[in-house]
Amino acid sequence: MNGLTIRPEELLACVIADLIGDVRHVAVGNASPIPAAAALLARERGKLQGLGRPYVSLLQSRKHNFFTDGARELFDCAGQGRIDVFFLSGGQIDGEGNINLVSTGDYDKPKVRFPGSFGSSYLYYVVPKVILFRTEHSRRTLVGKVDFISAPGTSAKNVHRSGGPIALVTNRCLFSFDRARRRFRLDSVHPGHTAEEVADNTGFEFDRPAKVPTTPAPSLATLALMREVVAPQLAEIYPQFVQQVFGVASAASTADNPA
Repeated sequence: MNGLTIRPEELLACVIADLIGDVRHVAVGNASPIPAAAALLARERGKLQGLGRPYVSLLQSRKHNFFTDGARELFDCAGQGRIDVFFLSGGQIDGEGNINLVSTGDYDKPKVRFPGSFGSSYLYYVVPKVILFRTEHSRRTLVGKVDFISAPGTSAKNVHRSGGPIALVTNRCLFSFDRARRRFRLDSVHPGHTAEEVADNTGFEFDRPAKVPTTPAPSLATLALMREVVAPQLAEIYPQFVQQVFGVASAASTADNPA
């Protein structure tokens, strides 16, 4: 874009914001700075369009959080159909959208132990648009079959399920997910990457068009919105991330170190 430097984090946030679309309520869990930036970006776009939505709940934030009872209220709202978008990741993700947040190897003698499922399997069933997100795109993380299913990507036809994955965003590409076929499709590759590279680094089979498009770069207006409006908001809970990506110091750090 005319020599303008776009950070990978900005590209990914823009991709995710486009996936969020026009919804009522987006919730973002802990340790998710890029999805959080995307949710705030989607909200600012909604304001510019006069929509007043989506509402955004960042679980670690005091300013951008509708919940007063933490995760318990998150689960209640999700079960009532009041959360439209959520984000999940995993130590392993396979081609059917299954997530492993427990361990790899033998369950009784694991090679690696992950943090645990928490409420991922529940939210995966009830939130209509779950966006999977993984910044390490490798055969170690995107596998043919997860070693342990802590959150299943699909269910049998006789199981009522209103939620599930719609896409997987990685540092290399964007996959969409076809729930009926239980399969990912390569929608675009990010600038500097190729479809062949994606295939070489993915442990599961996926569909793709004859010519895979390149993920479009954020517009100048979107970059300005992220850098001038979203970044200062995000600095409340992710000050180091914001300083590294956007060069914006948090209000707390500015107060501690006045010029």
